[in-house]
Amino acid sequence: MTFEPQIPFVQPPDLMLLPRDAIGHGFPPVDLSIKPFGTLVATGVALGTYLAVRQARKLGFGERAFMSFSFWVLAIGFVGGHFFDTLFYYPDRVAQNPLQLFALWNGLSSFGGFMGAVIGAFAWQYRYKVKMLPYGDIVCSSFPIGWLFGRMGCTVAHDHPGLLSNAWYAVQYPGGGRIDLGLIEMLLTIPLAAAFLYWRRKPHPWGFYLSRFAVLYAPVRFVLDFFRARDLAISDNRYAGLTPAQWLAMALFAAGLWLAFKVRNQEPEKPPKPPRELRNLPSKRAASA
Repeated sequence: MTFEPQIPFVQPPDLMLLPRDAIGHGFPPVDLSIKPFGTLVATGVALGTYLAVRQARKLGFGERAFMSFSFWVLAIGFVGGHFFDTLFYYPDRVAQNPLQLFALWNGLSSFGGFMGAVIGAFAWQYRYKVKMLPYGDIVCSSFPIGWLFGRMGCTVAHDHPGLLSNAWYAVQYPGGGRIDLGLIEMLLTIPLAAAFLYWRRKPHPWGFYLSRFAVLYAPVRFVLDFFRARDLAISDNRYAGLTPAQWLAMALFAAGLWLAFKVRNQEPEKPPKPPRELRNLPSKRAASA
């Protein structure tokens, strides 16, 4: 019996809002449209942030402090995602034009985003002199739900092509069936997101979610990257036979094991006291009283 790829290669079209030069005199300079990939990623960020803020309120975190931490993590994570993607996946572009490092709209890397988020968390801790681990753990408790939508974006964009394959679960890419790693990771994220939502039902020591995400996600990503395409112009660079993400996956797994060992016997603690400049402002009613 001969098997053939059964999943069609479908790319939803952009929703055009305003075509290029619609008003005249070269304005707008480019087509203005709503892109499926960006919409799904934005939905994931918004939903993950909403769930994290909701959990922070439930556990008694100061809302201003938590929103400040979340902004630092998201903003620096976004910048880190582009820097890492450009430096390690497209070093030739940097060599030709170093300004590519600042073209933040042109390419993102998930592990680069993780690195940027960690840098942002430590920078926030240094700025406000408050331990970032409790805040980071609350963010991570909602992260897989947002990550699920991000990988949905990768699925509709088909931007993670794998090896050529005739398996029934391969996608009918132009030029032949391929394993779609974005699709596979999206499907594998569903049980991870469900587990995190279940674990959120009761308190855990700080570091619980961070350690579990690292230990559960890193091995999956390490294995999946062996199935990345090697015959395309966009194929990932390899360093000593491994992709940049695989090297960082090993580091992430080791850090997760260390953190899991460190917090294994700890009891849940109260949220840290927010810094003075980030404490919640009194309401007008309370101030007038």
